[in-house]
Amino acid sequence: MTSHNLMLMLLSFGTLLLVARALGELAERLHQPAVLGELLAGILLGPTVLGNLAPGVAESLFPAQGPNAVALEAIATLAIVLFLLVAGIEVDLSTVWRQGNIGLKVGIVGMVIPFALGLLAAWLAPQALGREAGAEPLVFALFLATALSITALPVIAKTLMDLGLYRSDMGMIVVSAAIFNDLVGWIAFAIIMGMMGTAAAHVDSIPATIGYTLGFVALMLTAGRWAIHRILPALQAYTRWPGGVLSFSLVLALFGAAFTEWIGIHAIFGSFIAGVALGDSPHLRERTRVIIDQFVSFVFAPVFFASIGLRVNFVANFDAALVLTVLLLACVCKLAGGTLGARWGGMSMRDAWAVGFAMNARGAMEIILGLLALEEGIIRERLFVAIVIMAIVTSMLSGPLMSFILHPTRGRRLQDVLSSRLFLKDLHAAGRREAIHELTVLACQTAGLDTDRLEKAVWEREEILPTGIGNGVAIPHARVADVDDALVVAGICETGVDFDAPDGKPAYLIFLIITPEKDPASQLEIGADIARRFQNPAMLDRALHTSSYTEFLALLKSTPEVE
Repeated sequence: MTSHNLMLMLLSFGTLLLVARALGELAERLHQPAVLGELLAGILLGPTVLGNLAPGVAESLFPAQGPNAVALEAIATLAIVLFLLVAGIEVDLSTVWRQGNIGLKVGIVGMVIPFALGLLAAWLAPQALGREAGAEPLVFALFLATALSITALPVIAKTLMDLGLYRSDMGMIVVSAAIFNDLVGWIAFAIIMGMMGTAAAHVDSIPATIGYTLGFVALMLTAGRWAIHRILPALQAYTRWPGGVLSFSLVLALFGAAFTEWIGIHAIFGSFIAGVALGDSPHLRERTRVIIDQFVSFVFAPVFFASIGLRVNFVANFDAALVLTVLLLACVCKLAGGTLGARWGGMSMRDAWAVGFAMNARGAMEIILGLLALEEGIIRERLFVAIVIMAIVTSMLSGPLMSFILHPTRGRRLQDVLSSRLFLKDLHAAGRREAIHELTVLACQTAGLDTDRLEKAVWEREEILPTGIGNGVAIPHARVADVDDALVVAGICETGVDFDAPDGKPAYLIFLIITPEKDPASQLEIGADIARRFQNPAMLDRALHTSSYTEFLALLKSTPEVE
């Protein structure tokens, strides 16, 4: 590259990152997904807006050909590889198995129904769904079925966190189902790409490519997981934190991406599976996950999503009828699958609808899938624009609709279930297990429950996913058959207990929530109320300075509740 090319590359990259980050922050302040603002940045800087208003400027900054175009393409490719690493890390397979059959039922039905309906619709009415002349009918139908089946785990996790439900039982059901959907969906799409036999493949036949793909998945999720599980403690012990683990994660992703690109499957599939193997290790701390996520999400992801807007003119390729058709089909398929799966798992109708709306969020995963299909010639710009709009709309609707269904009126509040007999001002525990033991002993002494059984139930739930919600608060919980009404044990620990919260902070205020087995709503309501009340760190500080139960209760009743 010449000096002029290098200057233009740095200028274009900086411009793209600046506008994408600014609009991404604005979108989040408006309680929308950051990807919405990042896509808008690309639309403003690309052929849709800047290309029409100042075509010379657009061509200089973001040329369609030449070394600068190649450089931007390389940066965008690296960005998507790292983004899929983060998506894979979120796929904690242990959560699926430990959660039990409800999450698996939601995941299976939430995958099968959209896939079957999408396949049928694409086969019977291909023109209405945007299939262009010359597209392979079977490959197109399989792609659309896969696109309608996957969900967006990062969007779902953020939505559940905003509603205070991420560490709840419902949250874990939704997360485990989304994990299953993402994993199966990406494997299915990798096989579809293998069926196409891409020109870059170094494998002689399509069956061999598919065989290598499935072999890579099997190896990474067995021997790969085993090796990573043993490497991480050494990295944490003998390298600087978090640099050692971060470097190892990136190297693993790049090697996995290189292999899958070599066999003819897109590079991002290799980084995704590498992330799955890495994220499944209990040695990967929640705080480390957050750091890797922030490193990618604040630098590389905005550039990638903004670069999408540089490729397509969203106005010229907007087809209202196609957008509405894709959006309606996507919502019907996913709502039916998620809701019926939840009902099959024994959830109430209200909770089942909430699960359905949560699973309907598509977000960045759908956009990436659509972009790969566009690059491989499976779809054209019209359908790609419709898929992007569908992904954004379903993500925007997920949180408000879940909130409307689950909280039409004020539910159970923390102050309604607190008791002076269930308040521990001086919790002496040094670890999670000890804290849970102290709190369960007090609960059993007061309510006449079996200590061993209750402690086992709470700890089994804790092992599925730690219940530290951040800001110095943890909410270990369990649903048991021996209680008729909800009870909460509140404990204050001045030294703090590590509940593996996303922000890495120890928990100083620990609420043990015990609810009846047949009343999941009360656990959701109390947990969400605690999350709302203590989302401000100042509230925790005031609670820690209370000297008695009376002062603690007075603090709760005198502080305005956060909606």
